[in-house]
Amino acid sequence: MTQAPRKPGDGAGAARLAEILRVDHAGELGAVHIYRGQRAVLGEAAGKERIAGQLEEMESHEARHLARFETLLAERGVRPTLMTPLWRLAGFTLGAGTALLGEKAAHACTEAVETVIGDHYARQIAELADRDPELAAELSGFRDEELEHRDLAVEEGAREAPGYAFLAAAIRLGCRAAIRISEKI
Repeated sequence: MTQAPRKPGDGAGAARLAEILRVDHAGELGAVHIYRGQRAVLGEAAGKERIAGQLEEMESHEARHLARFETLLAERGVRPTLMTPLWRLAGFTLGAGTALLGEKAAHACTEAVETVIGDHYARQIAELADRDPELAAELSGFRDEELEHRDLAVEEGAREAPGYAFLAAAIRLGCRAAIRISEKI
């Protein structure tokens, strides 16, 4: 029996879903390492118990998201981004670097990253709402936690960080570039 010829667009939905899962896995991996870098600097510092606790809690959220994406990748036969080793290093370096600039800079990093990720998840949720409502609902829960992280960072003075406008713009640009790269590579 011969198969019908493939039509243009066949498999496009599966390919797009693979991109979504790959990039979200990469984002959560990067976020875990950002918080690890921040905690490496601020976690044991005297007088930094408050932010250390906040960073630990946010990292635990990201680790839970990451674990879920690892399961989804395995279940759906999607490979992670080839950029994984670089994103681990970049995330840790960004986290440690901003923490070395002080608590407000660490919060500025969180605010910038989570703003981009919140917008990114919102677009994916809209795209998946009809096609995969269960995944869209999961992403909605993750997005809500990311926005809670952003809001906490703002409350803690993210926008008061020295050089905030430049720092936040650079981090947002880097996040957007990492998203595009991770979808494809």
